[in-house]
Amino acid sequence: MQQLQLPKIGEKIYIMKTTLGDIYFRLFEDKAKKSCENFIKLSESGYYDNVKFHRVIKDFMIQSGDPTATGMGGESIWKAPFEDEFNFDLRHFRGALSMANAGPNTNGSQFFIVQNSNISKEYINYLKNSKDDLYTDEIIDLYEKNGGAFWLDYKHSVFGQVFKGMDIVDKIASVNCSNDRPIDDIVIIKIISEKFEG
Repeated sequence: MQQLQLPKIGEKIYIMKTTLGDIYFRLFEDKAKKSCENFIKLSESGYYDNVKFHRVIKDFMIQSGDPTATGMGGESIWKAPFEDEFNFDLRHFRGALSMANAGPNTNGSQFFIVQNSNISKEYINYLKNSKDDLYTDEIIDLYEKNGGAFWLDYKHSVFGQVFKGMDIVDKIASVNCSNDRPIDDIVIIKIISEKFEG
């Protein structure tokens, strides 16, 4: 599945530099055009510079993108919420970069990275027996192998995937929190882009 493959040589990649280390990811502009455009332009403008990870839940995800760090702030490049972009080929596997929202078609600037590495046998069996066309044998096998948060599929827009630096994501997910908020601030220093060299 393309989402879980390494970038091609020369492909544009993005590096999220945080106070705990660097996270490398690729974006899927052909499958989530508006989400990617929004994220790229916000990153280039410095919107995400010095923004905290305001919500961290171990064995689930880490969330940022809100300059107010309250979980209630942030806005898109269009100064208004934009619509969801769902794609059969983009799922909430471990390492997925996805838009946070407050319900259907309410995307702004907040995003999260899926950190969960293990899905229970009970959930895998549930998917296998669900007869849901959205969960083919291949996708179920990938969830079983990689982990993730399948219950977020078609509720949040996946638009990127971490391919290096999941150890940093795990490190962020493991910090001490109070009410899902890190006790010591973890900050995005800057998001930069470069060409993948292998």
